[in-house]
Amino acid sequence: MSFYFAYGSNMNPHRVTERGIGFDRVSAARAPGFQVRFEKRSRLQPEAGHANLAYSKRGVAEGVLYRLTDDAQIVKMDPYEGVPVHYSRDSILVETEHGSTWAWTYFANRAVIASDLKPPPWYVAHMTAGEQYLSAEYTAWLRSVECL
Repeated sequence: MSFYFAYGSNMNPHRVTERGIGFDRVSAARAPGFQVRFEKRSRLQPEAGHANLAYSKRGVAEGVLYRLTDDAQIVKMDPYEGVPVHYSRDSILVETEHGSTWAWTYFANRAVIASDLKPPPWYVAHMTAGEQYLSAEYTAWLRSVECL
């Protein structure tokens, strides 16, 4: 099985469906040792920050785990993530209620990271659309993020 761990706007299952990515199960997942930061410069709105998964010793990033219908599905996501210029794809170990599993995810490339960015409201709305898979604390944090 192939899995995809979404921590940004793809936490909205409807968005992933619209992008033509085949999956047959959606569940909650956590990525210990990582933190979500809005530091990836948007392709279309340069002053806007999109999510990036950054290393953090004590961090835990929450997200949505998609079980993909086949291994080729993750390749279909690459153009939406701007691979290889904006993001690169790699696998990480995530925790679920059923144990740990390896999942594909995306990391922003250094050339598109900036520390002075804020996400647009629509972007955070896509993230909170996955709130049924997130803890109440994490959802509250997302709702408190200062937007453009």
